[in-house]
Amino acid sequence: MFTHNSRVRTRLLPLAMAAALVACGCGCGARANGGGKPVIAAAFYPLAWLAEQVAGPGFYVQNLTKPGAEPHDLELTPRQVIDVGESKLAFYVKGVQPAVDKAVRQHAKGHSLDAESVVRTLPAPQDEAGDGAADPHLWLDPTRFATVATALGERLARVDAPNAAVYRSRAAQVVTRLNALDAEFRTGLRDCARKEIVTGHSAFGYLAERYGLTQVGVAGLDPDAEPSPRRIADLTGLVRRTGATTVFTETLTSPKTAATLAQEAGVRTEVLDPAEGVRPHSHDDYFSIMRRDLATLRPALGCS
Repeated sequence: MFTHNSRVRTRLLPLAMAAALVACGCGCGARANGGGKPVIAAAFYPLAWLAEQVAGPGFYVQNLTKPGAEPHDLELTPRQVIDVGESKLAFYVKGVQPAVDKAVRQHAKGHSLDAESVVRTLPAPQDEAGDGAADPHLWLDPTRFATVATALGERLARVDAPNAAVYRSRAAQVVTRLNALDAEFRTGLRDCARKEIVTGHSAFGYLAERYGLTQVGVAGLDPDAEPSPRRIADLTGLVRRTGATTVFTETLTSPKTAATLAQEAGVRTEVLDPAEGVRPHSHDDYFSIMRRDLATLRPALGCS
């Protein structure tokens, strides 16, 4: 499973301390904005967004990752570990955030939903594939994300049976919107001069598979990984051979490596957002991010 080996440190509180904190309950530090509502602990932005759409106002959705933070770097506070354990549902993607994986495994095993468990996953890039390693960026395929929305609606229907029809209805509405987004991408990327998308890190495998593109990642799944000089030289040659005009950087990670490749290859850079998070005070949401990505891809790939 994808663990971001040397970069991510999962400093969770010792089990004995965690047990003591859980035992004292909410009185040890009340949640800031729960308002007494049942809580969905969502690991990072796209899951928090989806949970808000499907759960509606009856739940408080707690995003464990602060706005503007790179989700792969998350280290949970003791309070957040308690919140995961006390939540009605812990909603996450296994393999993105080892700290969340550990908190769920230890404190929320019976009330969690791993989005990866309800869709067909893609393997991690070949250079990172361990035993059963999967690419976790499934939300970048709207059709897979629609499947997750349906599964979330069903899970909430079991959590709050008297309102089951409401959650299923909200999930169906989200699915309709995601299917419309998928149609926009299929139309917009149907006739393109180029198929290769050269990205700062390998976050766009699901998007590439869905729309007939080929992802070429400068780094692997770890956005902070430093490719070797040999890798940069190989990619420079590939960019030139394919006629690619653009190397894509991202919003929450350093553009340095991708910019180096672009300079070596004599091409430009553009931002392609993996929708892993939004900046503080941003008015973006999942749909606006995805549509902006489509608008960025079309000229870069020479789409008619």
